[in-house]
Amino acid sequence: MAFDSLSDKLQNIFKNLRGRGRLTEADVKAALKEVKLALLEADVNFKVVKQFIKAVEERAIGLDVMQSLTPGQMVIKIVNEEMVTLMGSETTEIALKPGNEITVILMAGLQGAGKTTTTAKLAGKFKTKGKKPLLVACDIYRPAAIEQLQINGDKQGVPVFSMGTNIKPVDIAKASIEHAKSNNYNVVILDTAGRLHVDEDMMAELQEIKEAVHVDQTIFVVDSMTGQDAVNVASTFNEKISIDGVILTKLDGDTRGGAALSIRAVTGKPILYVGMGEKLTDLEQFYPERMASRILGMGDILSLIEKAESQMDADKAIEMEKRLKKAEFDFTDYLEYMSQIKNMGGMGSIMSMLPGLGMGNQMKNVAIPDNADDSLKRTEAIILSMSFKERSKPELLNPSRKNRIARGAGVDISEVNKVVKQFEQMKKMMKQMPGMMSGGKKGKFKLPF
Repeated sequence: MAFDSLSDKLQNIFKNLRGRGRLTEADVKAALKEVKLALLEADVNFKVVKQFIKAVEERAIGLDVMQSLTPGQMVIKIVNEEMVTLMGSETTEIALKPGNEITVILMAGLQGAGKTTTTAKLAGKFKTKGKKPLLVACDIYRPAAIEQLQINGDKQGVPVFSMGTNIKPVDIAKASIEHAKSNNYNVVILDTAGRLHVDEDMMAELQEIKEAVHVDQTIFVVDSMTGQDAVNVASTFNEKISIDGVILTKLDGDTRGGAALSIRAVTGKPILYVGMGEKLTDLEQFYPERMASRILGMGDILSLIEKAESQMDADKAIEMEKRLKKAEFDFTDYLEYMSQIKNMGGMGSIMSMLPGLGMGNQMKNVAIPDNADDSLKRTEAIILSMSFKERSKPELLNPSRKNRIARGAGVDISEVNKVVKQFEQMKKMMKQMPGMMSGGKKGKFKLPF
């Protein structure tokens, strides 16, 4: 997951600080030297790192900190605050015109950054906010780009305006505005062509569109896995066509996080959203303070609650909690629970939002793995191979019954034993956490652990 390496290193550095009763100036400087190395290894822009460390050091060596009863915690607090400042301090929304006025958004970026998929994800976000978005296929060069946009548009329930591959992108853009006016669409999102690298033809085409059509927001989509290169490309786009904000994709992958920590400081433009998976729902609003907490191993409980509220079935969760209180929680409930966890992006996504200590580590023993389609199917096959009585009363599962279930599911008996053990661990842990599955009202969730 994103930031794992950086987060681990920073947590180890701060663990040493927490253990000190008093800090000397040398202690702080030694710790910040390690922080500097960790940031550089995470591919954060070296100028940004230099400014960041300087800002932290000036505050951390101040009299108030050094004389504090918990100076280590004060230093961590300062690092957290400066990291939030680095990424923009405030959450920035995409500015939309009021009512039925048309907002035109131009999506730009290099090929392979996930721009077309992100464009569809964004349309879905606007739709849930009550807007009427129209996707516009302006990429006439990449094979299947129009078809990809249409497929994703259909999944989101958002129409796609296309004129094929023989019309100039600027003419498609102009025609789409007229189409939007005639059909009462109030957000027009132009999916423009990308290239493998920045070139003059690309920039000229984008400039031509912006001259012919009044574009309200120009959003740059960039692959966060490209690290500092992402920041350099964003700077070039900003110089050439003036961008208003950035969407970072693939932040759920094995990225070192350098782009997220550098891009605002270098370009002066805010990060608007981050892509956290391949599903069309995996686009999260970017909150600098929440991201800083995740990087520093403090978790991101608010985002986790929001994800639970949007992805989990409230009625089912409330019913499940009632059954758990009555000691009626069985294998059917367990299967339903895992399905809802999978809908939230899997345990990897959830674990990344939990604080570094406490319940998160306990969950590792019972968690289904990331990308757990195969694991979930196997578990489902095992549970469905049980009789109704066995699903309802797990205590009936003796070796003979487990052998029969294994044969029915086409798995080894060790797999059946593993599922039974995970079920028992999950049930035991959930009993220790009263009120964890719902807040008692539909749509109001506490953490699902």
